[in-house]
Amino acid sequence: MTSRTEIRQQMRHWRRSLTRVERAGLSQRLARRLAASQTFQRSQRIAAYLPNDGEMDLRPLLRRAWRVGKHCYLPVLKGQRLWFLPYTEDTPLADNRFGIPEPALSPRRRWPLTTLDLVLAPLVAFDGQGNRLGMGGGYYDRSFAYLASRSHWRRPLILGVAYTFQRVPVLPSRPWDVPLHGVATERGLEWFP
Repeated sequence: MTSRTEIRQQMRHWRRSLTRVERAGLSQRLARRLAASQTFQRSQRIAAYLPNDGEMDLRPLLRRAWRVGKHCYLPVLKGQRLWFLPYTEDTPLADNRFGIPEPALSPRRRWPLTTLDLVLAPLVAFDGQGNRLGMGGGYYDRSFAYLASRSHWRRPLILGVAYTFQRVPVLPSRPWDVPLHGVATERGLEWFP
């Protein structure tokens, strides 16, 4: 696997080939490990996502976050960028144009990106340098592009979420790619330089 397209196809196939039981077990392991981390414990405003196409399911982690009083947000497609709206157990959801559920709330409720503490970003593949391969739409890269011009105050922290098998030795990157600060898998957290 060398091209982004080949990597994307193979990883999506492997993700979708997990059984429901396997996916649930791995998601529970990730939730336990991430909830125990200082990163999660220090974060009050956490952006996550709802699973699609075999992605790691963050709902067990979100339930833990609500229990300890954290504020959670989900992405909403707005043009070529993402907005983040509040998400609770009672938030009404509607499918976006890709069939992914997002909060059906007024856009006036969107939360400024720079005030989020932690963004848990879905991905298709990642490497040890913090490169992330998404689904190809570029929404996360466009939305968080401002982080590339910041040298000190770099908020939010962007943590990719994946199964361990989604790691590749080297991922071809592009100049506009926004690197991850780290990645969380069922085995724990890994930070990048």
